[in-house]
Amino acid sequence: MAKRIIRVRRRKKKQKRRIGLMLFLLFAMTIGGIFYYVSQVYTASYEDLDRGNKSDLREEAVDIGDEPISILLLGVEDYSSDGKAGRADTQIVLTIDPKTQDMTMTSIPRDLKVDIPASKVGEKYAGSHKINAAYTLGEISGYGAEKLTIETVEDYLDVPIDKYASVNFEGFAEIVDVLGGVTVDVKKGFWERSHLSHDKRIEFVEGETKMDGEEALAFVRMRKRDVAIEYPRDERQRQFIKASIDQALSPGNIFKADELADVVSSNVQTNLSVKEAFAMQKAFSSKNPSTETFTLEGENTRLEDGLFYFVPYDGSVRELSTKIKTALKINETPQEDNSFSS
Repeated sequence: MAKRIIRVRRRKKKQKRRIGLMLFLLFAMTIGGIFYYVSQVYTASYEDLDRGNKSDLREEAVDIGDEPISILLLGVEDYSSDGKAGRADTQIVLTIDPKTQDMTMTSIPRDLKVDIPASKVGEKYAGSHKINAAYTLGEISGYGAEKLTIETVEDYLDVPIDKYASVNFEGFAEIVDVLGGVTVDVKKGFWERSHLSHDKRIEFVEGETKMDGEEALAFVRMRKRDVAIEYPRDERQRQFIKASIDQALSPGNIFKADELADVVSSNVQTNLSVKEAFAMQKAFSSKNPSTETFTLEGENTRLEDGLFYFVPYDGSVRELSTKIKTALKINETPQEDNSFSS
């Protein structure tokens, strides 16, 4: 009997390691946007959304591994609030077609103006907000941080979100440190404040630079300096993920499986089950998929409340919704556009 229990525990442990093959992919895309299977060493916390097995915008649940699905990837900033009521500053809608091995990726602007209904968060928190605040409002209202964020994206774009994965930025920095740092070819010099101390400036110079977790987080997050126009955050994030994949695959990190698993299990949440992760792994095991990037066109505008929001151009929301539905092989339905004419 004792031997049987040990074997069962070993099988469960092995399953947890294998599901990380998918979850590190999700973690990587949350920060930057590259689809690649990296290693079988990561675990994560499973967190259901209390909505059954499908989005309300689906007539039937998708068959993962056989039908196109959508995943919302969230990068949560909660280090300034001691891990409570953070903001989902990075939101990426990912679509994956296992038959064609095509993938699309849409970054949702963090300052996008959205309406949060009182039916979900109560009168106290209802109204117009930046979309990155949906995560915060979902947590403090008791509705659910991931649930409200997902439903806000669904309502705005009129597309179903089937699954999600979220990682906090503190965990991102810890993973980089466990990997022993990551070397990136910096294209243009700039500086950014440390997430550990607002008074600390981290300087980046052109050329290959080995970054620890604190430096890496500053590198992928900077968006307010003038250089961000020439050297945008999306480009820096893609650079970093490519470099981190190489580092994760290095021989020395094979022996850090337990340490990496501990960090990721404390900082990543998803509603992908082990079975679903295996199905996706099987579907994409033969080659790297093609990737297409979609963009919500618009501009930052000061509105009547005196705050700056990202407001889409006229027709751009409907156009983006159509592209995502096409990738998901969903028939078009009439949609109210949330855009404006500039």
